[in-house]
Formats: sequence, structure tokens, C-alpha cells
Amino acid sequence: MISDVISRDKSKAFLFCNEAIVRAALESDVKVVAFYPGSPVSEILDTFFQISNDFNIKMEIATNEKVALEIVAGASMGGQRSLTAMKSVGLNVASDTFFSLGYTGINKGCVLVFADDPFCHSSQSEEDGRFFASNAYIPMLEPSDPVEAKEMVKAAFEISEKYQTVVLVRTTTRINHQSTIVPLDPLNRSDFKTSSFRASNKKYSTVGSKARELKLKMLERRDKIKEEFEKSNFNKIVEGNLDYGIIVSGVSYNYVLETCDKLNITPPILKLGTTFPLPHNLIRNFIKDLKGVIIIEELSPYLELRVKALSKDVNPNLKIIGKESGHFSEAFEYNIPIVYDVLNEIYKTNSNLNYDAILENAANLKTVLPIRIPVFCPGCPHRATFWALNRAIVGKSNKIAFINDIGCYSMLLLNNVIYSKLNPDDLLLAMGATLGTSSGISLSAEEKVISVIGDSTFFHAGLPGMVNICNNNEDVIVIVLDNSVTAMTGQQPNPGTGYGPAGAPKNKIQIESVLKGIGFNNIVINDCFDAKNCIPAFKKALEENGPTIIISRGPCALWNDRNKRKRGEKIQPFYVDNTICRKCHTCMRDFYCPAISMESNISEFTDDKGKLWKGNSSHISQELCDGCGVCSILCPYTDHESRSEKDVIKPFITPREVSYDL
Repeated sequence: MISDVISRDKSKAFLFCNEAIVRAALESDVKVVAFYPGSPVSEILDTFFQISNDFNIKMEIATNEKVALEIVAGASMGGQRSLTAMKSVGLNVASDTFFSLGYTGINKGCVLVFADDPFCHSSQSEEDGRFFASNAYIPMLEPSDPVEAKEMVKAAFEISEKYQTVVLVRTTTRINHQSTIVPLDPLNRSDFKTSSFRASNKKYSTVGSKARELKLKMLERRDKIKEEFEKSNFNKIVEGNLDYGIIVSGVSYNYVLETCDKLNITPPILKLGTTFPLPHNLIRNFIKDLKGVIIIEELSPYLELRVKALSKDVNPNLKIIGKESGHFSEAFEYNIPIVYDVLNEIYKTNSNLNYDAILENAANLKTVLPIRIPVFCPGCPHRATFWALNRAIVGKSNKIAFINDIGCYSMLLLNNVIYSKLNPDDLLLAMGATLGTSSGISLSAEEKVISVIGDSTFFHAGLPGMVNICNNNEDVIVIVLDNSVTAMTGQQPNPGTGYGPAGAPKNKIQIESVLKGIGFNNIVINDCFDAKNCIPAFKKALEENGPTIIISRGPCALWNDRNKRKRGEKIQPFYVDNTICRKCHTCMRDFYCPAISMESNISEFTDDKGKLWKGNSSHISQELCDGCGVCSILCPYTDHESRSEKDVIKPFITPREVSYDL
């Protein structure tokens, strides 16, 4: 709860890890924060969004992660403590500036929280961002739980100011989404006072001979931090009585503790919290008398390779159990069963706990459940857009290349069976990549290229690709899905929304104005909920040469509901009149709205021509229907524009309240 995050009188509170990170920043007297939303750290942005004004914190939702990092770095250089948070692939976007900051350093404390996403819960790649720290010579801390996350963020501000460097705090999805009781320290906040960029008498430029000079200083800084990390409380040794020890970091430490308890074993454990620079002496002392060491870390063998190198000098016969030995995989998340199987094998315990049988039984129990394909929300504008596009490409499915991007519309990839005519699995790479790859495909292939990008992604990474398409007059159809917010990560505003933290008005950037300024001439704006009238624009674009931009505009359903509730408006749901329904199920078969299902009882209807219609009528859930009305446009027995009692799908008589909290 926000009240716990900002509490001044509690000594502890039950906090989500991302809330604990915000609390740490508040206790550290942070003054400037900037973010681009991305799971699993979106809640850090969302929490600051709600409280920044109350704490006189300058907050910006940046156009992308690179800009967010530059904002907080600039704020630090200007004399204010600052923080940003981003997901792993967001750090890819910010990496150009990130590497340069390793050279130039900063002034006041500047912390970058970044989260890797093992198992790709909400990311397009499963990457290990720990290598960013060592490659950029920027210190990194790695918590195992929300309590440590809070402690490490606070320590990161101190380290940052002491060594004049950005400090990384690396989490993973399972860390960010933990909750526990977190000790709270006083909120000794100071008033925001502008400072002087000149007061520090520092320069932040790096190129050529200056970069070579800074590289030497950067190496010297790394060595000083390494010496400090040798004594850090974030590194912990758990004493044991076995000749095989364990080295672990991050969330895997929790799995190790629980597994050891289940196996009733007490191996020596080195838990590392400072994962760059690594405390080499601490590691050497830990492994020097061991017969073997088990290294437990998700993703790449980051620790394993470094421990192996250190062991050659202090214990060349040390047996290393890890990824290269084949005991652990470099893919996906770890869990108790994975760690249990390895420790049970290495320590040769008498445990008879059979996780394989438990998992097999769980898998068998799931077989009776129906397959649930992820679909768009009721009232989602994208569903209407893709219905219209599906109609426009009838007979041309094998003559198009469909290039997708990152956003809610990425779910088309998971809906390949439903939208098979669109070829939704043709290509999906990274934010904004739809545009550059579309240009390349248009140059090399005979198919007509359809490129899809959302409004937030358009501002994030789409502008360079748009400029390229316009400048080279590429034969590409670009569909911009403008739903007014960054929907998939929690309906955060973007430059096209028109407001910022606490609802403060911001300059609203019109996408069509940007496109006209770039030089596009063929720009069409579709009201996506007027679905049938959207089809002609798509058909026309398929027959034309050169770039066509179709802005498909309609608000995100969840965001729109939130705004309706603020205005005191009610949702007008629709219903199926089953006394005259022809049971054609066009609404279900073609639209795939989760609010539409099938009646369990058979009903009959005889029309004016004496034809008997018998079967199970469609049914619209009044609780789920968001009132977009597109199903009534699709229904062949409903006149959407001239409403009458003859319509099969009609507006429900009594609108309902927006009854859920968004």
C-alpha cells in the first residue's frame, strides 16, 4: 500500500519489493527520478507517479530508457540525488550513454535499478545483464529479497557519491515480485533546492585522449571499490561442515536455503551481494580448502567463469559444479526442484522426496483444463483493428509480410491460430524494430509489407525508422496503434497522452503532426471502433505504392474505464437478444472477445420468412462487456447505425458502474 511506502510512524511494513526500492530512495532523499515503463519494475514508476508531488520530487516519464538514464545522470551532475529503473532490454537501449557514464562519472548519488527476466515472463529475450557492469566498470549490487533490495539501494547512493559513479542494483523478476515485512527507517527528507552545475567544478566529456585518461581513472576506481566490497556486509558466509561448498547470488540463495533445510544438510555457503567488482580475496579464502564448489546462478555462468579462474591459483584441484559441468542449465528460471536434484546428487543424501513425481502429477491435473489463449481485453481497440485488417487481406494472406513490435499487440504472436491470415509470427524483435526490418524486407522481397507499432513504442524507438521510411519512400504500410497510453505495462502516460504525475497537464504530442513534420503525405486516421469503415483504408493501402501511414485510434479499455470512473460515467454494455438470435455466432467466431460466450440452453426463433433458427445463442457477459459495441457492427442481423428492436445485439437498458479498481 502507498500509505506504507510513505509512512513516517511505522517501524516496519509489508512491502512489495518494488515498493521497498521506492522507500529506499525516499529515505535516501532522492530528488529526481525518470523512467520508461517496463515489467518487472513498472511498479517503481507507478509508485513514484502517485507520491512524487507530495515529496517534492521531480519526476519524468521519459520517451525511452536512454533518455531516462540521461535525465537522472544530468540531475546528478546538476547536484541532485537521482534514480531510474528499467528492465533488462531497457538497459540495452540505454547502453550507449551507460558506457560513457562509466568514463565520466557523476556528481550526487545516481542509482540505476535494472531487472533481468529469466524465463521471459514479459520480455522478448532472456539475457543476463550482469555483464553490463563488468564491461562498463560500474559497480553492481544484487539483492536476494525485498529487505536487501531496500538496504542495497540506500547503500548504492552512498557508494555512488563516494566514488562519483553510477551504481547498478540488479534484480530479477522473482525478486521484484516478492513481498515481505521490511524494516523502515526515518524519512528525513529535505526541501528541494536547486543547485549549481558549476559548483562541483567537474567536466563530463569523453572522447579520444580524454577517454584514454578517464579509462585509467576508471580502473583505479574499480580497484578501490573492489577493496571495499571485500568487507561488505552484503556478502555473507554461512558456516558448514561439508567438503563441497556453495557460491550463490540473487534469488537462488533463497532456493539454496530451503533445499538445504529439506535435505537436512549444512554446507558452507558464500552468498554474494556485490557481484561487480567481485570480492576476489573473499572468494579465494572460501574455496581454498574445499574439495568442490557448487555455483548456483540463473542464466549465464557469470560467477562460475570467474570462480574457475580464481581457483587455478588457490585450489587447482577444486571440482566446480555448475553450468559447464552439465548440472545446471543456462536457460530459464531456477526453482526448488532444480536445486534439490543437484544438491541431492552431489551430497548423496537419503532424501526420498520425489519432485519429478510431484511435477508430473501437477501436469496431469492440468490436462483436464481447457487451453486458455491470451487475448485482448474486452473493449481493446486492437481487437477491432485486427478484425478490420483480417477482412482487408482476404485472399492476400500469402502476399503480405506482417512485421510486429513490442506492446499489447505482441500477443498476436500467441494468438497465431486465431489470426493466422495475418501471419502474426512473421517477425517480432525489439522496440521499434518493426520499421527498420520492414524497410529491409520491402527492398528484398515481393510481399507487401505491413508494419505495426504502438503509440508509446512510436515515441520510444520509432522515429528513426519512420524518418528512414519517409526519406527513402519505402513501399511499406505502417499501422500506428494509438490507444493513448503505454497500456501493456500498466497504462502509464506517454508523450501522446497529455498528462504526467498527479495528472499534471503535459504537452500532448500528436502523432499525425510528427509524421507530417517528417514529410509523410499519405496519412489516414481510422476510428478503430468503427470497424467496418476501417476496412477500405487497409484495402486501398494494399494496392498503393510508397509509404502509407494508418493511425488506428481508440483508447485502451482499462485506461478509458479509469477515466470514466473519474468523470462519474457509467459503462454501457451490450447484450444478445436470444429470442431473435440466428445462432450464426459471427460475434464469437470472428471477434474473440472474452465477454462473449455461448448459452448453455438451446433456443428457437422463426424469422419473417418462416425459417427456423435453432441452437445455442451467443451471450455477452454484462460484467465483462466494456461497451465498445464492435460486436454489434459485426453481427449480420444488427443495424448498428439505425437501432431498432429487430437488432440481435443491443445496448443494455441499464448501464453499470465501473466497479473495479484500476
